[in-house]
Amino acid sequence: MGFNFSNDRRVSAVLLVLALALAPASRAGAATVQLDDMTWTEVREALRAGSTTIIIPVGGTEQSGPHMALGKHNVRVVALADRIAGQLGNALVAPVISYVPEGRVSPPSGHMRFPGTISVPEDAFAAILTGAARSFRQHGFLDIVLIGDHGGYQGQLQQVAQRLNREWAPSRARVHFVAAYYRAASDGFNQVLRSRGLTDAQIGVHGGAADTSLMLAVDPTRVRSDRMQPGAEAATGIVGDPSRASAALGKIGIDMTVEQTVEAIRQAVRQR
Repeated sequence: MGFNFSNDRRVSAVLLVLALALAPASRAGAATVQLDDMTWTEVREALRAGSTTIIIPVGGTEQSGPHMALGKHNVRVVALADRIAGQLGNALVAPVISYVPEGRVSPPSGHMRFPGTISVPEDAFAAILTGAARSFRQHGFLDIVLIGDHGGYQGQLQQVAQRLNREWAPSRARVHFVAAYYRAASDGFNQVLRSRGLTDAQIGVHGGAADTSLMLAVDPTRVRSDRMQPGAEAATGIVGDPSRASAALGKIGIDMTVEQTVEAIRQAVRQR
């Protein structure tokens, strides 16, 4: 078969246009809010353009039953922080803090009884939060937001924020512990699930219908659908019934959490 150079050139031109259209945008022009994906000059430009809010998402590496990946909190809080920053329009997202207090290491307590869980001392956790906040203040961020996906350290987030705000007064920079994030994803979402006919025993407090639904809505690849079964907490680490979970239910909780957190951050910034 002979070649038609005219047609070949046209095809090549079309393929080139498609390749350029599908290629990832350069970071110089990309609308990213993730600090990890930016260069230092892009961060400087973002600050100069008014993006002076930085969200520090706090996750954790812990067991969540045989059906859910250990990085549940990390994946979830990063995804929601990205959405929250996008809606705020003037915020960036710091790298997730995934090493958090999870109980006594030896002899193990709490989630540390299950392989894969990582626990750090409370003073080490507070030091990381403090160092990150001080770094962002040094660079010119004015509103440093702490949101946490795990209930166990909410009080520590608040304590770090209060301590730094006392230290920095009367500086314009402030640390905001936004409790609305965790409240919406737990208490608020649980109310929705009750209205849909789920019992408290099914909703659970760890790895149950609520927890698993949120993960299904964010990243279903982190959930093993063939293992979504209730079981004794001592043997499985689950408190609740994951078999009642669904991505559709989880989306309700995710949207609620994003909406309420955005409003809480806006209110905190206004008060500053």
